[in-house]
Amino acid sequence: MFVIPQAQRDASTRRLRRRPGEGWRDHLAGWLFCLPAVALVVLFLLIPIALAAWVSVSNYGGIGSPLEAGVHWIGFANYKALLTEPGLSQQQFGESIRNTFYYVLFVVPIQTFLALFLAVVVSRKRLFARSFFRTAYYFPSITSSVAIAVMFSFLFSGTGTINAVLGFIGVHGPNWFTDPSGLIQDLLAAFGVHNGPAVLVNHGLLGNSWWSWLAGPSVAMSALIILAIWTTSGTFMLIFLPALYNISAEVEEAAQIDGASAWRQFWKITVPLVRPTMFLVLTLGLIGTWQVFESVWIITAGMPAGTTLTPAFLSYETSFSDQEWGQGAAIAFLLFGLIIAVVLLQRWWLWSRESANDRRTRRELRKAAVR
Repeated sequence: MFVIPQAQRDASTRRLRRRPGEGWRDHLAGWLFCLPAVALVVLFLLIPIALAAWVSVSNYGGIGSPLEAGVHWIGFANYKALLTEPGLSQQQFGESIRNTFYYVLFVVPIQTFLALFLAVVVSRKRLFARSFFRTAYYFPSITSSVAIAVMFSFLFSGTGTINAVLGFIGVHGPNWFTDPSGLIQDLLAAFGVHNGPAVLVNHGLLGNSWWSWLAGPSVAMSALIILAIWTTSGTFMLIFLPALYNISAEVEEAAQIDGASAWRQFWKITVPLVRPTMFLVLTLGLIGTWQVFESVWIITAGMPAGTTLTPAFLSYETSFSDQEWGQGAAIAFLLFGLIIAVVLLQRWWLWSRESANDRRTRRELRKAAVR
């Protein structure tokens, strides 16, 4: 039996019984190590956010410093112009929210399940050339976003490759980036519905009628949706891979012995076990899609007819092109609040579903115990 010497035990006891304040050197060393990172966060994050918040409630005109004596507090006039006062500013803000809503609605679910499907495929040990497929799927994610946007602008142009392929099979492709029509309204038009009911046309939200809100993503926005799904699925595939590797092989073998099909194994075993990772992927997807900027700026600049306008691009245009710096900052903060609300809502929804599944499992166990 190993016995600790008495002298060593006494030294350990003295260290544990140090007087308060004796560990200040350790705390000081820790703070000194953290000081560079804290300074960078304060200098390049917290201070700019505070200045942007001041700009959003001031009459700053973009010349000089926002802290100069000539810059005055104007209250929440910039926010009122976007949310409550009818006009061009409110209409454009409403259009940007509508466009991004459909962008998020299509991109986030498709990219999440496509990423999970790709991760399941490339995680199979029997797949030939797994490394090649992982690299191929991930390659669009590490390629320059500017280069990919330029490539897509050529692919989806009126005489581009996509329309050439569609023409080869007898389909007349649209002018993708110049067609402002909504997909839902195009579908209704195919069934003879060209105008909405008066209750939808005469009423609306944020300067846009409900008929406009229900138009769906435009043809131009649908091309941007395809671009986003293609470039982000590979990244989220890599996030799913470690979660799939953590699933015990015994669980899959037990399901196979019980006769579960591959589809049933996917929905009843794989999806529940990767739910924490799926929450991360959904959160990152929601934040990224609501902040979309590069593809809009390079390919469409918010056109045609404002159907690809997004809050991030509208904030940029309002500030740097229209020189409405306060209103541009207000758009940015409204977007920030919207992202926080959507992420919290998504977290609550996933938590409530998980809690419901847990309650259902407990009920089944109690029933089995009674039998």
